[in-house]
Amino acid sequence: MSAKRDYYEVLGVSKNAALNEIKSQYRKSALKFHPDRNKSPEAAEHFKEISEAYAVLSDPKKRQLYDQHGHAG
Repeated sequence: MSAKRDYYEVLGVSKNAALNEIKSQYRKSALKFHPDRNKSPEAAEHFKEISEAYAVLSDPKKRQLYDQHGHAG
């Protein structure tokens, strides 16, 4: 399995993005890659990655840990 990508990169936002920008990008990406809407073999995996990134970046405590320690946090 390949190394995890940077969550900010996954969602296409900057590291100082506001929560509303993160939420907006998540929704756009989720609609684009949702397995029910996108039959591409990679769509399900990409959707999972997007959801994981959003779960961390939308939670202030998890985001702070991620910013300090990366995926190891």
